[in-house]
Formats: sequence, structure tokens, C-alpha cells
Amino acid sequence: MSWKNNEQNLFEHLKQNYISDLNWSEGDYSHHDCYSLQLKCDIELKCRNKHYDGLVIEKYKYDKLLARAESHNTIPVYICQTPKGIFAFNLASLEEPSWETKGMPKTSHFNQRQFVDKVVGFLHIDKSKSYD
Repeated sequence: MSWKNNEQNLFEHLKQNYISDLNWSEGDYSHHDCYSLQLKCDIELKCRNKHYDGLVIEKYKYDKLLARAESHNTIPVYICQTPKGIFAFNLASLEEPSWETKGMPKTSHFNQRQFVDKVVGFLHIDKSKSYD
């Protein structure tokens, strides 16, 4: 299953079961994947093939979500699906993660395995709302 299909499946699951007005964001290079007008939130979706109690978020995405939330009066939300469940984080209500630079795949698309340094932080699942 491709990365996009995983995000598509996660999107459909959330829309059918939790967020009925969930919509995809416009544009290929949007800094959030979807949004809910009813809940007033912008959402970044990630699907991971392995489960870790500390889920990685890129500082670049974190900063973009928070900046958009401030300018549009929305809630920045990060939702990550792992084999153990779906974990949603309201980034506005959490302490900013500690950031570190790690060598990571440049992209999760198309099996590209070129590594680049990325600034990332970790969000512990204890700070999330868990979904099925």
C-alpha cells in the first residue's frame, strides 16, 4: 500500500467515524493535509509502519501548523496512525518538543531513500487523544 493510500484511508476513516466535515486542503504544497470548519482545526496526517511511544514531527511542519493556526484562528492538530492506533495531538495545548537534527529519508513517497538532515521533535502518545 502506498503512502498516499495510507493517508487517504486514514482521512476516510476519520471522516466516516469522527469528523464528518473533514476536507482535503487545496494545493499540492499545503502545510496541512486537511481541515474541519466545524472543529476549526487544520490537520497534518501521518501514517507510520512502526509504532513508537514518541511520534516524530518535523519542526518545519510544526512551525507551519502553528503559524497558520495563529493567523487563521484555528487549532493545529497532528494525527499519526501506527499499527497500535490513531493518535491526535492538539499542538496548541502541548509544550513545544525538544528539537534535534536527525538523518531521515528525504521523503516518504515513491520509495526514495535519499537521506537528509531534518530537525525533528517527538510527541509522546500519553499527550494524545487516541482513536480506533
